Amino acid sequence: MVRPEALLRAMFEAAVAAAQPDVCVPPALPAYPQKGRLLIIGAGKASAAMARAAERHYGRPLEGLIVTRYGHAVACDRIEIVEAAHPVPDEAGADAARRMLQLVGGLCADDTVLCLISGGGSSLLPLPLDGITLQDKQTVNRALLRCGATISEMNCVRRHLSAIKGGRLAAACHPARLINLLISDVPGDDPIDIASGPTVGDPTNRKDALEILRRYRLDLPQSVREVLDKEVSESVKPGDPRVANVETRFVATPQQSLEAAASIARDHGITPHILGDAIEGEAREVAVVMAGMTHQITKRDQPFERPCVLLSGGETTVTINGDGRGGRNVEFLLSLAVALKGADGVHAIAGDTDGVDGAEEVAGAVIRPDTLSRAQALGLSAGESLLNNDGHGFFEALNDQVITGATLTNVNDFRAILIDR
Repeated sequence: MVRPEALLRAMFEAAVAAAQPDVCVPPALPAYPQKGRLLIIGAGKASAAMARAAERHYGRPLEGLIVTRYGHAVACDRIEIVEAAHPVPDEAGADAARRMLQLVGGLCADDTVLCLISGGGSSLLPLPLDGITLQDKQTVNRALLRCGATISEMNCVRRHLSAIKGGRLAAACHPARLINLLISDVPGDDPIDIASGPTVGDPTNRKDALEILRRYRLDLPQSVREVLDKEVSESVKPGDPRVANVETRFVATPQQSLEAAASIARDHGITPHILGDAIEGEAREVAVVMAGMTHQITKRDQPFERPCVLLSGGETTVTINGDGRGGRNVEFLLSLAVALKGADGVHAIAGDTDGVDGAEEVAGAVIRPDTLSRAQALGLSAGESLLNNDGHGFFEALNDQVITGATLTNVNDFRAILIDR
């Protein structure tokens, strides 16, 4: 039998490979238009690779503008690729958003806009509404990232502070034909939460955004609250005629990647169980629940018999209290290791499919039955590292990090707990 860690890494690699733009984009591309212009726009960590796949597929005249994360650009012949900051936005992203709105202005009904959207687009298109500054939006982003808000909550606030998200980019494209190709990185695959929905109607409203700020007791610039109190912050709604004919196609989802990983497990005689592709909650608390399930399997073969692997996706959150180098996947693994207490025959991996967990250029890490004892030998405490939100520091010391570099895709987090005989 293949080594447990090698099998876990193979499953993670299969999950990432299933969402590669060169694989998943071409089958979803529309026919080249018979008349009018073909304009390609988009944003996200995978958007540049998606644009390259589209260029190769068509091989004919087209133009466009894509904004992606620093380090995620790929060369395109006709489509301009701009890099900007993620997860906290910068001026390069704001400038790209302005230019994108200008680019789609003045289109006619014969024109076609192909919008390539993937995770990360919210921070990469940070054009603020009048009355707030980019610095205000940076403050909001940092506060939302630290407080433990869910991705849906963060994106609701972002949509109502943006001049391009929440359907506003789609409205700018009208009356051209607009086709969205999406790589989903959000629980539930809701288009409005992928890059904060720049090209789909938004069912939420500015009062929802204000309630989220109140719930987390965020201390934000007064200008932000003043804008949210005004009608100008309201997003474009699903019934608006400017988004009525928008077509949206999913090209890759977390579920598809989990199924690809499950296939690898079966090939090695391990029964996979997909627990869900939309699991949310505090990373450390999700880990405790999964550890409890794992203990039940190791002791009683319930609800699943060994050997098996528990697969899950989604996006957990981390409420930051320490000053360590954390990310939600390594936070999950730290908590899981503490709760498992070195259980025999249990190995696990957790990683972000874009190759970046938190602010570190590290996808995630692995744990083994001897993780705690090896850490203790180095003078490290998993519990203390967890309290300090220092997952990356902990797993770096153990040489147990999973480092992939930029994967050029993003279908959210991947977790696998392998329970051997």
